[in-house]
Amino acid sequence: MKVALLMGGRSSEREISLRTGRGIAQALRNLGHEVLAIDAANGRLLPSGEEEEGAMPAEAVSRLPASSTSAIAHVDAVNEAEVVFVALHGGAGEDGTVQALLELAGRPYTGSGVLASALAMNKVMSKRIFEHEGIPTPRWVLVRAGESRPLIDTPALGGYPLVVKPNAEGSTVGLTVVTRPDDLPEALALAARYGPEVLIEEFIPGRELTVAVLGDEALPIVEIRPHGGHYDYESKYTAGKTDYFCPADLPAPLAARIRELGVAATRALGCRGVTRADLRLSPRNEPYVLEVNTIPGMTPTSLVPMAAKAAGMSYDQLVARMIDLALGDWRKRTHRPPHKEHTPA
Repeated sequence: MKVALLMGGRSSEREISLRTGRGIAQALRNLGHEVLAIDAANGRLLPSGEEEEGAMPAEAVSRLPASSTSAIAHVDAVNEAEVVFVALHGGAGEDGTVQALLELAGRPYTGSGVLASALAMNKVMSKRIFEHEGIPTPRWVLVRAGESRPLIDTPALGGYPLVVKPNAEGSTVGLTVVTRPDDLPEALALAARYGPEVLIEEFIPGRELTVAVLGDEALPIVEIRPHGGHYDYESKYTAGKTDYFCPADLPAPLAARIRELGVAATRALGCRGVTRADLRLSPRNEPYVLEVNTIPGMTPTSLVPMAAKAAGMSYDQLVARMIDLALGDWRKRTHRPPHKEHTPA
């Protein structure tokens, strides 16, 4: 099968997307597919087997106009492919923009659709839906960048520490755990670099957990224990900075409840394909859903492949399942094969 692989892009998570793309490209080749790797920042076809190394440098990407992403809808490799594998993180790749381009181009693609992608990227909209659906989530308040003295009722959020982060970013980019009032302005300024809306959230002490959801199935829970105390960008992507335990050591009824919450959160947002719900577990064993990632990291050492391995699934098998889910969903939505040359089994 001919697979167009979208990677890179323009977001702050470009480097991680390139790593994800390299792993997926190799898995697709192992599965016997023809891979057409494309840098979503400018629609350029990347050299086979050298996807990450052949990509445009980040500083050059930063000078491209935002409209350059729209080029992917006109790339021959995308329009010739039987399925598009979206390996983008953050920004236009994960907020529904690229998904809308692919919908308009009539191409089947992996992952969630336009609306679910947009909702999941916007943390406040996600939380409003979680609250409506009875899914526990930390208390929160939204402030706008540029407000000289934002009114923040810290006692209503449980007091300090507080979590301050951009409302529409991933990979803990721009996130700060604020332990005293004097540090709040700096944390707000950092988060505001990544967008006009800043989320201030109740800090839930306890354990960091994540639930990967494959289709409608919750995979084994991963517990994350960063050495520095907080699971920030450096802890995520620096070898040796964090320990992972999968399956997490939890009583069976509690583990079942957490997995149910992971599935409920993804369903509430309308997600499909492979997603990952991030949670905190309080010292009283009360789980809280933080957010849902619609395109979780897929480097060979990322959390979703880790959970899949604990479920007895190899990395290549996981990638194959993601393709199957994308094609199956396309057939359901369009009532036709994903490509005129592809005949479903």
